[in-house]
Amino acid sequence: QTFSELYSNTTEVWRSAELTKDYKPGDPVLHLQLEDETGFEYKLDPKSIVLPPLRNPDILVGENDLTALSYLHEPAVLHNLRVRFTDSKLIYTYCGIILVAINPYESLSIYGSDIISAYSGQNMGDMDPHIFAVSEEAYKQMARDEKNQSIIVSGESGAGKTVSAKYAMRYFATVSGSSAEARVEEKVLASSPIMEAIGNAKTTRNDNSSRFGKYIEIGFDRNHHIIGANMRTYLLEKSRVVFQASEERNYHIFYQLCACAHLPEFEPLKLGSADDFPYTNQGRSPIIEGVNDLKEMEATRKAFSLLGITEAHQMGLFQILSAILHLGNVEVKERGSSSCGISDESGHLAVFCDLTEVSYESMAHWLCHKKLKTATEILNKPVTRLEATNGRDALAKHIYAKLFSWIVSQVNKALSTSSKPHSFIGVLDIYGFETFEVNSFEQFCINYANEKLQQQFNMHVFKLEQEEYMKEQIPWTLIDFYDNQPCINLIEAKMGLLDLLDEECTMPKGSDDSWAQKLYNTHLKKSSHFEKPRMSNKAFIILHFADKVEYQCDGFLEKNKDTVNEEQINVLKASKFDLLVELFQDEETPAAPSSTAPPGRAKLGRSTQSFREHKKSVGLQFRNSLHLLMDTLNATTPHYVRCIKPNDVKAPFMLDPHRAVQQLRACGVLETIRISSAGFPSRWTYQEFFSRYRVLMRQKDFLSDRKLTCQSVLERLNKDKYQFGKTKIFFRAGQVAYLEKLRADKLRAACINIQKTIRCWLARKKYLRIRQATITLQKYTRGHQARCLCKTLRRTRATVIFQKYTRMWAARRQFLRQRTAAVLIQRLLRGYTARLEYKRLVCERKALLIQRWVRGFLARWRFRRIKRAVVYLQCCVRRMLARRELKKLKIEARSVEHYKKLNFGMENKIMQLQRKLDEQHKENRELSEQTRQMESHSATELEKLHMQLKTLQEVEVESRQRGDLVTSLQEELELVRQELEKNKEVIFFFFLKRNILFYLFLFIEHIYLSIYLSRYKMTKNIYYFKISIKKILSNLTAICRWLSVCVCVYFLICSQRQELESDNKKLKKDLQELRQSLSKGSGSKLASPGGQAYNVLLEQLNSTTEELEMRKEEVLILRSQLVNHEAFKHKVMLAHDTFSHRSPTLDLHELNEDGELWMAYESLKETNRILVSQLQTQGQTHEKEVEGLRAELLQLRAELDQQQQMLSNSLELPHDARIQASLQHEISRLTQQNMDLLEQMGKQDKIIRKLKKHLKTYMKKFGEQSSPENMVGESGRTVSIVRKERDFQGMLEYRREDESKLFKILITELKPRGVAVNLVTGLPAYILFMCLRHADYASDDQRVSTLLNSSINTIKNVLKKRGDFETISFWLANTCRFLHCLRQYSGEEAYAKHNTPRQNEHCLTNFDLSEYRQVLSDLAIQIYQQLIRVIENILHPKIAPAMLEQETIQGVMGVKPTGMRKRTPSFNEEGSHSLESILKQLDVFYYTLLQHGNDTEVVRQVIKQQFYVICSVTLNNLLLRKDMCSWSKGLQIRYYYLWILLQIKKKSQDDAEAICTMCTALTTEQIVKILRLYTPVNEFEERVSISFIKSVQTLLKDRKESSQLLMDAKIIFPVTFPFNPSPVALETIQIPSSLNLSFLTRV
Repeated sequence: QTFSELYSNTTEVWRSAELTKDYKPGDPVLHLQLEDETGFEYKLDPKSIVLPPLRNPDILVGENDLTALSYLHEPAVLHNLRVRFTDSKLIYTYCGIILVAINPYESLSIYGSDIISAYSGQNMGDMDPHIFAVSEEAYKQMARDEKNQSIIVSGESGAGKTVSAKYAMRYFATVSGSSAEARVEEKVLASSPIMEAIGNAKTTRNDNSSRFGKYIEIGFDRNHHIIGANMRTYLLEKSRVVFQASEERNYHIFYQLCACAHLPEFEPLKLGSADDFPYTNQGRSPIIEGVNDLKEMEATRKAFSLLGITEAHQMGLFQILSAILHLGNVEVKERGSSSCGISDESGHLAVFCDLTEVSYESMAHWLCHKKLKTATEILNKPVTRLEATNGRDALAKHIYAKLFSWIVSQVNKALSTSSKPHSFIGVLDIYGFETFEVNSFEQFCINYANEKLQQQFNMHVFKLEQEEYMKEQIPWTLIDFYDNQPCINLIEAKMGLLDLLDEECTMPKGSDDSWAQKLYNTHLKKSSHFEKPRMSNKAFIILHFADKVEYQCDGFLEKNKDTVNEEQINVLKASKFDLLVELFQDEETPAAPSSTAPPGRAKLGRSTQSFREHKKSVGLQFRNSLHLLMDTLNATTPHYVRCIKPNDVKAPFMLDPHRAVQQLRACGVLETIRISSAGFPSRWTYQEFFSRYRVLMRQKDFLSDRKLTCQSVLERLNKDKYQFGKTKIFFRAGQVAYLEKLRADKLRAACINIQKTIRCWLARKKYLRIRQATITLQKYTRGHQARCLCKTLRRTRATVIFQKYTRMWAARRQFLRQRTAAVLIQRLLRGYTARLEYKRLVCERKALLIQRWVRGFLARWRFRRIKRAVVYLQCCVRRMLARRELKKLKIEARSVEHYKKLNFGMENKIMQLQRKLDEQHKENRELSEQTRQMESHSATELEKLHMQLKTLQEVEVESRQRGDLVTSLQEELELVRQELEKNKEVIFFFFLKRNILFYLFLFIEHIYLSIYLSRYKMTKNIYYFKISIKKILSNLTAICRWLSVCVCVYFLICSQRQELESDNKKLKKDLQELRQSLSKGSGSKLASPGGQAYNVLLEQLNSTTEELEMRKEEVLILRSQLVNHEAFKHKVMLAHDTFSHRSPTLDLHELNEDGELWMAYESLKETNRILVSQLQTQGQTHEKEVEGLRAELLQLRAELDQQQQMLSNSLELPHDARIQASLQHEISRLTQQNMDLLEQMGKQDKIIRKLKKHLKTYMKKFGEQSSPENMVGESGRTVSIVRKERDFQGMLEYRREDESKLFKILITELKPRGVAVNLVTGLPAYILFMCLRHADYASDDQRVSTLLNSSINTIKNVLKKRGDFETISFWLANTCRFLHCLRQYSGEEAYAKHNTPRQNEHCLTNFDLSEYRQVLSDLAIQIYQQLIRVIENILHPKIAPAMLEQETIQGVMGVKPTGMRKRTPSFNEEGSHSLESILKQLDVFYYTLLQHGNDTEVVRQVIKQQFYVICSVTLNNLLLRKDMCSWSKGLQIRYYYLWILLQIKKKSQDDAEAICTMCTALTTEQIVKILRLYTPVNEFEERVSISFIKSVQTLLKDRKESSQLLMDAKIIFPVTFPFNPSPVALETIQIPSSLNLSFLTRV
């Protein structure tokens, strides 16, 4: 046997040991072996002979419920908690109706929304113990029984009470929600940070210890939604405001204020560091590790705002709190022996008065004085320094208490509701039993409250036990349990401790010593719960239910009185600070003065009454509030949560046995165990007993009635250790362990028998295998010998043949070698001869070539020399003739008549020429300015082009196949740039440069667009890209040629222009000389009109005028000739050749000789105008084209940027989200295109309507012109009319007023079951589409829009009203079919290729409905998601019972004891869910989907989603149910589908590696959780060791995965609806008469 032994050890309370020698009655010693395998002899008391308590079997250790243990005692409880807490990392355990919660001192991921969803709606025994399970039980009982509930959370400081209460409230807020828009649940949760800030502080035991008790009532309406809440607080620890022990802190709010002192809004408060104030630096521990007070302050202010407390009120609160800190810095100095004064050198009292807006003099006076009241007068008496300091601290505590109460009232006001709650759930977070080295008034009140709660708990447990026995009709035996009513009477009864304390407080000279003497005289030796310490007369001992506690009487009276100087309160009431005055309003109690009393006495009476109201004792207030709390709890159904502090060093998952046992005794857990073990602690239903222990039954024991079967078995096994109830069997303590031993022995014997048979079978199988192997070996040996002989004979023959062929091969090889050598020699000789002949011929050829070139050079040299001499001779002759002519002309020019002829009309001509030259210069300047602008523009465009080339180079890196093409394009563009740079200087002077640069800009833009488009389409067709590049190069070559021609023409014009300017200058010079000469000789007679000189000048002027007229006619003739295109081209080419062979100076002289400079200039100007007009026309055309190309280019750029942005964003998303985003982008892009196309269609429709109107007009005119008489036949004989068979077009026509009737019959009132069984699948979709086809045929856009929108809206309304599976499945199929019809008959090539020729004739012709296809696709997705949610709601309650709880192999996998928290039955009962029920449900889903005509791909996706839901829910339940993690359950799960983790070995390192290798679908946290939860159900199973779990964690530490424990069962995979064309022809569809659609006409 295994024992648990009581041991006098400092580290352990109980130790486990195993009995090594049988014990016989009378033995004085037990021979034991401890867990460390050391022997030990335990001596028994010969008088009592009390044996150590027995330990439970290993399969019962680590149970969820302590009452499931067979042996119920203190060591069993402690051992079970230690195994669950330290080994399995489980912090929650049931103990009957109590939830034991051990503080892990570590953040655990078991409080997320997924855990809340998993516990919601579950029975309390079905899931592992959790605070959420208790909360769900309370919520469920409130909703079911319509009775108020309460959750009592207790425990000592640091045990986690506040956190447990907070998680309980979070559960209610998440599960119930709020029925109003105010979101009350958020406000309830927001109250937690506020109360923690003002009511929690750091202690030596806890960093966030609640220093007050609170009871929160969460109100619910009839729909069980949160509508409000109310909070009550108890016994705030006010002394902490002015004093903190070492390593402790004041309330958190003070340190949060000091952390915010640097903020601008807190500067008026004049705060500093927490070390600067005595009220915050006494503990010398102002910082909590891992807590940021600044961030906590932000959370507190956010919670204040959420609860409706304005910023002004918040700053007012902080102002009062800051005033309290400054009040603590006020120093009191002693002035003599009985008086004192304020030393305010630091100015803290002034700051306090400024913050509170009170009188400085009054406050300073009453801090050092008090008022004494006598019968006749009132005296002001100074106080000592100690009394003044105590008064200052009392004032600070009183202000903080009032502020605390005001904040609680504001929180309650924010959480209140106008309507009365239908029911409520109360959460009580109250201090647990406390005992310290020095216990005072606070500990006395706390332990008094725990006495009352323990009494209520004992009565409730006793009541439940009694109800259980009476319900099962078990004979009731009175159970003795601890009654603490005498202890409560000692405290609160008449003449109890509180009464005596209040009486002593009213005495004028009452003291703690006199009160202690009264206690000794009244209760010592009269009450068994009251004792006096031996060595003290100022203390007393009370025997509480948990332990003895010694209380020191010092300070009891002062703390019970809670006295504050009344005049100090009056000073505060006189403040101008509204919030501070509001805090003390409740202290004003008006009293009506008596009319007969004197004024002085009346005044004294009012003061006395107010004083008495203020002097109401703390003990009395606490007792009254405690009685009110107990009345509230007694009116509700309580649920208990006991929080345990595992150790005092705050180490995670470390359990100190001494501290744990002390708290278990104090919180009533062991008392619950004792009450339960006093009767029948183990309780089994008949079915559970039969399922577990059927292996103990014989065949004849099986009866039809399970109850009789269990009774017969138990009567045969043992007697007097059980009782039979109506539905359960009740066992005494230890009987379940005995039954487990019998069951294990039976299974062990069966295993031995099975092993014996299997070993015999294996041995015989091995023998037969060896015998067969021997025979086979002999057979193969003999065969081997025969084959060896045959092989030898074959080798001999083969050797002879080999030698023959080898000799033949050697002779042949010699012959071939010799023949090859002869042929090689011949070839070399012939080649040498041929090369010699070739060299000779080459030399002759080269000699002839040299001679030919030399002779040609000599002939050309002689020709050039002769030509040069002839030309020089001609030049000399012509120069001689020119000089002669020049002399002759000079002589003629000297005559006066010649000058007259020359100057006649010359001035006007010269002025005109000068004006023309000025205009030309102006035009040239404008052209030059435009040229510079175009040049800068071209430079910017070239820069843009370079940037685009850089972008293209980056794209080239990604596209290896397109690199060569882009490189060649870049080289060609570089050539273009070089060519442009070469011609830059020439183009600068050209008057057509604006147009040329414009063409260049167009060309560059064209190149850029070609590059961009080629890059965009390069992956589609590289061949077309090459062709476009070649065309661009050819265009570039042509433009360059044209530029060269234009440059030549320009040089020609410039030379002529220079000649003309030089002539003009000469003429101007001659004219000037002539005017000077005329002015000089103006007085002579020669210049007179009748003189000789005048006549000579007149003749010269006339001759000059005639010559100009002749030149003008020549210019006109030349202009007409230059207009001709061929003549102009020939002249340009001639000018080009001239420029290439002659110098510009020679050409200008020749032009001057011919006199054609002016004519050429005029003709070129005319030609320039023509070209400019043509270029302007072409420029406008090209500008329009460029604008279009630019718009398209900008659109493509925007689209490219959008695609790049989408691509960069999608790369950060997971795969499914990336696909969804790309589909959404493509949908939006197509929608935009569709809108553009719709606009174009609208414009075309208007044009068509106009054409139709014209056509009707023409038809009308044509009809009027044709006479009706011509239409009548001349013959009067009767003709029979034969009706042709009508060819339907697959369309349905209806009147507009029948539209609502159509939707009502076809969608709203249509029953899916009848249509699916009797009619064509998807018939409503076909009917709607045929109606749509007719609207499209009639080109009625309004009807098309109305039909589609109304159909979609009506389907949505139907699915809202009827959300059953059949309706959703039916309309999912029809929506998809309607969508497929829109695609199939859209006329698009991708869809039309699946159609028959007849179906292609039925395509939509007038409207593009691609946008509505997207809308229908979205509707189908919504219907699919609604279908999945309906499937989840149907399957969810069936999965866990069918997959985990149902036992397919009865008896072998029987359930273990479950304790008082019974889970739902795991066996097959009526109405229970099994695997067959899930399979039947899945069959119903599958056949319904097929029957309604859903696509195969959609059905496949639905099935995939179903299996994901089943797997995720099963895994989540497995992770939250320790009783399901066993080898036997793994066998059952494997019966359904493969599950490795529960059945693989879990011992060695190889096993750990195997688990890590195979369990790839599970996360690390899930694997470790299952290993920790693994529980042996049978004796042959073993627990998973901690070292094995750590090795698995080490192997899995490098995995990068989600830290979420549970799978998200609400995930819906993305759905796609692939195109599925219908083979049904529309014209063959018949509408049944049962649909009552007779108003539809087939067309």
